[in-house]
Amino acid sequence: MTQPTAEDYEWMRLALELAYLCPPSFGAFSVGAVIVDQNGAEISRGYSRETDSHVHAEESALAKLAPEDPRLKTATIYSTLEPCSQRKSRPRTCTQLILAAGIPRVVLAWREPGPFVADSQGYELLTAAGVTVVEIPELAQQAQAPNTHLSPGVG
Repeated sequence: MTQPTAEDYEWMRLALELAYLCPPSFGAFSVGAVIVDQNGAEISRGYSRETDSHVHAEESALAKLAPEDPRLKTATIYSTLEPCSQRKSRPRTCTQLILAAGIPRVVLAWREPGPFVADSQGYELLTAAGVTVVEIPELAQQAQAPNTHLSPGVG
């Protein structure tokens, strides 16, 4: 398992801050995401429900970049929650969007716990596709904090 770097913690802290910008929804998590290029510079950011009631954080950050942006092929995306692997509100999941963008590295703080998706497999699908996935479980509680509006045990 790949260990997180000091930079991973710093970028995840920004993603955690972004999660607090999400309009609360009783049917979705509040998630923040940041995309960083290979030189450690931010190239995009997003959060859940930033542009509409169904947009996910990773989707929002990716939508701000051209799909052919060459920086994506060497970027890292930081997400406070495991990228979704099942979705009803859009044709493509965040896992599919990340793979289509060619992002080789994903850092997450919290694995999807299950009230909305019974068997989230973002982590497994990304690693199976050759993406390096780094988990920072000691920040999971901080990733849960903006979700206290959800049922007990979720946020």
